[in-house]
Amino acid sequence: MSRVGRQPVAIPNGVSVELKGNRLTVRGPKGTLERELHPDMKVLVEDGLIRVERPSDSRIHKSLHGLTRALIANMVRGVTEGYEKALEMSGVGYKATKSGDKVILHLGFAKPVEIEPPKGIVIDVPTPTSLVIRGADKEAVGEIAARIRRLRPPEPYQGSGIKYVGEKIRRKAAKTAK
Repeated sequence: MSRVGRQPVAIPNGVSVELKGNRLTVRGPKGTLERELHPDMKVLVEDGLIRVERPSDSRIHKSLHGLTRALIANMVRGVTEGYEKALEMSGVGYKATKSGDKVILHLGFAKPVEIEPPKGIVIDVPTPTSLVIRGADKEAVGEIAARIRRLRPPEPYQGSGIKYVGEKIRRKAAKTAK
């Protein structure tokens, strides 16, 4: 049996969980998240716990069991604590500024890149060379962070580009002349 899927998800105080058919809605202090769950998985909400049960021990049901439980746990954590990704930029002239909800990135292109976050996501600019992306939906926060990083991925020779805070970039030695 799945070790992840077997564990129940505790519902903290201030969080309400509503299940209508296969649609799960979780409301909390940081927002509301909805997700359509796989129809084969049986989700039970009882006594302040959410349990996921599977119909059989087939390979697909075992994998869906753990996946469904993990998705529900991420939703509950997202509406209580939220998620955060931090990015840092290094390079000559690389900087970020915030104007309203939009973030304007100067990355050495002919024109600055404007990024407008989707609903529920907030992008902060604590310093001109760092960004912090916050939100309740783990997937959306990670997706926006990956899109921004993809604009200028870190390059291995000089280390310039956009990288996650704490990410190690393997540096290469430059060519040497004889």
